[in-house]
Amino acid sequence: MEAKLLIAVPRPLRTLLTYVHPTTNPIDLLGCRVSVPLGHGSSIGVVLGLADEQAINQYKLKAIKTLLDREPLLDAHLLELIQWATRYYQHTIGEVVFTALPNALRDGKPLPQTMTWQALHKSAASSQLKRAKRQADLYQWLIQQNVPCSASTIHTHVGDGWRQVLAALIDKGLVQEQLSLSQAGLPYLGTVTPKLELSQQQNTCLEQCRIWIKAPNPQPTLLHGVTGSGKTEIYLRLIEDALASHKQTLILVPEIGLTPQLVQRFTDHFPEQRISCLHSGLNDTERLQAWMEARSGQADIVIGTRSAVFTAFAHLGLIIIDEEHDTSLKQQEGFRYHGRDLAIKRAQMLNIPILMGTATPSLETLHNAEQGRYHYFRLEQRPGKARQPSLEVQDIRGQHLHSGLSKLTLQALERTLERNEQAMLFINRRGFAPMLLCPACGWLAHCPACSANMTYHARKSRVICHHCGTDEHAESHCPACNHPQLMTQGHGTERIELVLQQYFPETPIVRIDRDTTSRKGALERHLETVRTTDRLLLVGTQMLAKGHDFPNLTLVVILDVDAALLSSEYHALERFGQLLTQVAGRSGRSDKPGHVILQTTQPQHPMLLTLLQSGYLAFAQQLIEERKRWQFPPFSYQALIRAEAAEMEQALQHLEQLRAVIPSQTGVSIMGPVPAPLEKRAERYRAQLLVQAENRHLRHICLTYLTSQEKNSPNQKSIRWSIDIDPVELS
Repeated sequence: MEAKLLIAVPRPLRTLLTYVHPTTNPIDLLGCRVSVPLGHGSSIGVVLGLADEQAINQYKLKAIKTLLDREPLLDAHLLELIQWATRYYQHTIGEVVFTALPNALRDGKPLPQTMTWQALHKSAASSQLKRAKRQADLYQWLIQQNVPCSASTIHTHVGDGWRQVLAALIDKGLVQEQLSLSQAGLPYLGTVTPKLELSQQQNTCLEQCRIWIKAPNPQPTLLHGVTGSGKTEIYLRLIEDALASHKQTLILVPEIGLTPQLVQRFTDHFPEQRISCLHSGLNDTERLQAWMEARSGQADIVIGTRSAVFTAFAHLGLIIIDEEHDTSLKQQEGFRYHGRDLAIKRAQMLNIPILMGTATPSLETLHNAEQGRYHYFRLEQRPGKARQPSLEVQDIRGQHLHSGLSKLTLQALERTLERNEQAMLFINRRGFAPMLLCPACGWLAHCPACSANMTYHARKSRVICHHCGTDEHAESHCPACNHPQLMTQGHGTERIELVLQQYFPETPIVRIDRDTTSRKGALERHLETVRTTDRLLLVGTQMLAKGHDFPNLTLVVILDVDAALLSSEYHALERFGQLLTQVAGRSGRSDKPGHVILQTTQPQHPMLLTLLQSGYLAFAQQLIEERKRWQFPPFSYQALIRAEAAEMEQALQHLEQLRAVIPSQTGVSIMGPVPAPLEKRAERYRAQLLVQAENRHLRHICLTYLTSQEKNSPNQKSIRWSIDIDPVELS
């Protein structure tokens, strides 16, 4: 019997392809990988459904070449989630499906399977093995090992014929066979710490979360806790409950930078549990191992970045999103999904609890909580003797700055170091300086492929574009007028590090940004240095802004925030408030008081004053009111349509054609097309069109019609366009 199967292939196609395959049980093939003929070659595909017999009788169908999996890689729930994500994000089905698979499985390689065996303690074993000496010997040896043993280890002990002996023990129920996978890159950073005692407020929060979680249809829960309030301790107790019910937990974090310390906390708390990691810092083999551990049920806890939301689980029972507000949870290229929103949908489909923790909730999440769509609990105190840091705003207008640092800031750093404490300087710009220019003619080191300046990196003597990666040797003379000396303008982490070395030559300085953490293990080594050194200066970008706990860090200096305060992009103030609150929260997290210095030329900015005087919640609620007046999200639903072309006119013209296709709807407004804020990137000109609707349904109608007409529009290979649902930045 031939079954007609619907196959997703990794091509930019909005439809599934139909192939035939001889099978009596086609349902069993859903979620399996196959090799199929495609065009003049072949492709790997995934079986997603059964074709309608009547609709395809007129076509002669090709046969599947090879069935690559004995059992589905993706279960029915994941297939449903994938198809929902395809519809919601208006993306091509094949690319969504293959996003859900680890890289190592996308090219058709078989699942690596290494079996191990472990003896089960049973009182009846001696009677069962009374007349089987070799079985009894092997059973006793396996009991003594007390860990799963591999084939080679058993063969060394038993010799030839070990498989028959082992098979007999398995038949008698005395030995368990299981898939063995190595731990996927879990760095252990210290000694086991004692279990912390919860404060009264933490206990109240925990009990309330337990009530909400046990509801028949649990709603998402927002845990809004000030920095250092002990949100992780709540996570740990709820995971204990999940483990007691034999359920797995998925923890999503926005960046790799949060993973090592979080893994350490969880390893300390759950020394007997299997914890796996999934993030881009692992190689393909390590990621596959972690994915298989979750799928087989061996991993009790999985900690991962946004793509981990697609991980296959044997019995997932709890999802936790740490720093739910962070924009790193949104994929900005290709399939532009939001890890938080997909996790909420996945929890809803499985009818399991999901907890979102943050000190600075996104406006959308906060609005949902205030509207009663999410449960909401606030942790307003730091446990123990820890207190919120004091804030000092420095007006640097007219002041002489030492490479971006005021005299008062340098004095504060000196006092902190004299107390053998740590200080952190935060500037959200890596490199030495954002501009290399000629003082004679005004020439700028401009990226040849982007409408952006190159950043000067002094240690490498290079200028690098942080948008497209163009990397060139820094000129010593002006290429325009041959002036013998170029100068820099502005400050980056590298320049701050160098000036601190001049002022504090005896003090260790640790710089943490993308340049210093690109090598594997570099971030962990830097964090270990911070943890084990009392007197230290820490320089970094937003990698340091959240999640990290440095007990001896008492002073935080925040530099160069004025650009965010003065930005015209409506997300900018929200991001500024989140970043300032998170960075400030790194100080004073133990019994030592913390202090935060903010250098700015805008000390009277009304939103800055609201944030400093009334806190993040009042700041966020003021922004929500502004969004309501302008009918921006969360009071409307947006989609950003982007186009890239060799010439700006081509990109704008293509967007005009797309705009003409979108049906006119009451409650839908279309803005643009206009050039993107970064007009040129990597030799391509960029333009955009913003669709804004009163509700998701109206937006979906417009965009579904647009994509359905795609095949009727002229095929312009030189133009690429995409749809970004719920954009987090309009750039």
